Amino acid sequence: MPIKTLRVELLSSTPDALSLIYAAFRQCYHAGFVADMWPKLMNGEIEKEKQADFVAKVLESGHDSPVEHVNFSFAVEGISRACSHQLVRHRIASYSQQSQRYVDASNMDYVLPPAIARIPEARARFEAFMTEVGSAYRDLKEILDAHGRKEKSKEDARFVLPQAAETKIVVTMNCRALLHFFHLRCCQRAQWEIRDMAEAMLEHCRRELPAIFATAGAKCESLGYCPENDRFACGRYPTRSQITL
Repeated sequence: MPIKTLRVELLSSTPDALSLIYAAFRQCYHAGFVADMWPKLMNGEIEKEKQADFVAKVLESGHDSPVEHVNFSFAVEGISRACSHQLVRHRIASYSQQSQRYVDASNMDYVLPPAIARIPEARARFEAFMTEVGSAYRDLKEILDAHGRKEKSKEDARFVLPQAAETKIVVTMNCRALLHFFHLRCCQRAQWEIRDMAEAMLEHCRRELPAIFATAGAKCESLGYCPENDRFACGRYPTRSQITL
């Protein structure tokens, strides 16, 4: 039952993403048909810098719906079930998660919280419990097998698995959903695990599409102040109430 660490890989993103967003924005304000403009975008007649500048200016105005035309798909491993439960609360997304009904967890990997890892006695108790869970799972699976459950024994034995159990998931979000996700989950108030995942995803997005994601991140970074109330602010930025004093 080894400890797993986070790994985030970009599987795919929409081809010609910047040009697609530029065309979608232009259609909102252009009398013509952007399909006639598309060949010019593809052959370089409209430079990437010009496209990026136009997109940035429109985004600054608050008009961001056209970025929904571009998607990013990630493969993620080394996150806990606790983290994946937080992740799937983001509704404008598609998820394909490793199933505990079908995947044998007899040698379950798990995620060890850093706060527990730093305290020897806490780590020892945590790891002892993980060993106990693994043993219980294997015992239950064996008993259920002997009573005729066979392949279905995994779907019943999984009820003893903890939230620390490692999971793997494929996530697809459009750019607008990703910007919202980063606003919330790159925040210092987000739990460490989903924040680490969000920051890893953001690194991929910045490399692939800097025109959209170069300044993405926690909401305070784009606002210049913390939108939380004084009680929950982390202190990196002044709160709204502090600004208005």
